[in-house]
Amino acid sequence: MGRILLVEDDESFGYILKEYLSINDFNVTWAQDGEAGLKAFQQSAFDLCILDVMMPLKDGYTLAKEIQDLDPDVPFIFLTAKALKIDKLKGFRLGCDDYVVKPIDEELFIARVKAIIKRTVADGENGGNTTTHRIGNYLFDYANQALIINEQVQRLTTKEAKVLHLLCEKKNQVLDRNKALKTVWGESDFFNRKSMDVFIHKLRKYLEEDPSVKITNVHGKGFILEA
Repeated sequence: MGRILLVEDDESFGYILKEYLSINDFNVTWAQDGEAGLKAFQQSAFDLCILDVMMPLKDGYTLAKEIQDLDPDVPFIFLTAKALKIDKLKGFRLGCDDYVVKPIDEELFIARVKAIIKRTVADGENGGNTTTHRIGNYLFDYANQALIINEQVQRLTTKEAKVLHLLCEKKNQVLDRNKALKTVWGESDFFNRKSMDVFIHKLRKYLEEDPSVKITNVHGKGFILEA
């Protein structure tokens, strides 16, 4: 139903919440501190991040900023015992989609999670089309944000799908970096260029099952999807 990064340092509460999300058909990765949460986000793609505010090594507000540097579009929920108005306002100023105060009502929380993921997926579909692309031994279903090989399905985030779609449209040709940045991120600046490099790295990992498929850097110009 959706891939969720849960970052929660309370071992008992984190375990219970992970299990509750899992039985509601979410694919959950649980990290128990802010540093581990950032590392998990760098290694995988997620449709939603649920971040505790008070954590060791890195607090939830700092983690949210670092995640946004990597992917400004990923939605996130702050989950915290801090119920003061000033704390909630800080969360919303950082761009959170919801601010949930512990203890939580499990059914309402799941409803909120489903609503956010549904909206995010709908936004991605409205911005795309129904084309499919053959990439070596892979089939890329852009509309459903799925990369398929040997009956194995890798679900992509909206941004991953958009970047791969642009590469497919220019397969075996140079995809101009600035054009891709303006199409997917809205503007070409330092932070967005770094974010795009992270996405290219992730796409390379998704495509490594077929050694004939490569995404090659063209210095000063952009990228080529070779297949």
